[in-house]
This record gives sequence, structure tokens and C-alpha cells, in this order.
Amino acid sequence: MAITKHASAHWQGGLKDGKGTITTESGALQANPYGFNTRFEGGHGTNPEELIGAAHAGCFTMALSLILGEAGLTATALDTKATVSLDKTDGGFEISKVALVLTGTVPGATAEQFAELAAKAKAGCPVSKLFRAEITLDATLNG
Repeated sequence: MAITKHASAHWQGGLKDGKGTITTESGALQANPYGFNTRFEGGHGTNPEELIGAAHAGCFTMALSLILGEAGLTATALDTKATVSLDKTDGGFEISKVALVLTGTVPGATAEQFAELAAKAKAGCPVSKLFRAEITLDATLNG
């Protein structure tokens, strides 16, 4: 079974003076603004890197929930932050790294077990598989 989802981008103008919008199939994003200023200068709106980070954090966290369940564990809280690094290289810009930072509360789990299952989720998450960039994980178990 193949599941397809889509998002779209619209752009007008040049790189630095242009403006765009991003829309998702679900409507979670509806003509959200993005542009050079939102990507490189901290302007109001979104940017591809934060959207990739949101997708990766969400995918990884869901994958971990599945893997915890397979181990007979249920999280009361899983919080993941994905930091996406965009670097200027000789060949232009590239996403060189995604750093996942996870904090979880999982009754009955040991820190070692939590780290092992989180590493399994990092490797198996479909968004992780998409990237050829380095993906790191820092997992912390609360309680």
C-alpha cells in the first residue's frame, strides 16, 4: 500500500526580493509565507529547513511510539526537537546535519533500553531514511 501526501510552493520574484507561500494537502499550512528573509534573516514566515525539522521530529516520534509499544512500553510523554543545519559550501548550500534531541517519560523503561529503542526509531523512521545527511540523536529519559 502506497500512501501519498503532497504540499506545494508558489514563488514570485527574484531570490532576495521574491516572496512565496507553502500549502499542504491537509490545510495545516495554507499559503504560509516564506522567502529569503524567512530562510536566512529570521523574518516572519516559514522556511524549508524548519518544515523538514518538523517532519523529521514528527516521524521519528511516531516511529518511537511504535517501537516502544512492540517492547511492551507506552510513553506518557515524548518530546523531540529536530535542528536542521543549512551550511554554505563550495557547491552552494546543503543540509549537512539533523540533530534530534529527545526527552521522554516511559514508565518501566531503563535509560539503556530507552536509548536503544530510540536509536532503532532513528534508523527506521521513513524521514530518517530519506536523508543522506548526518542524523544525530540525544535521548533523555525523564523520571
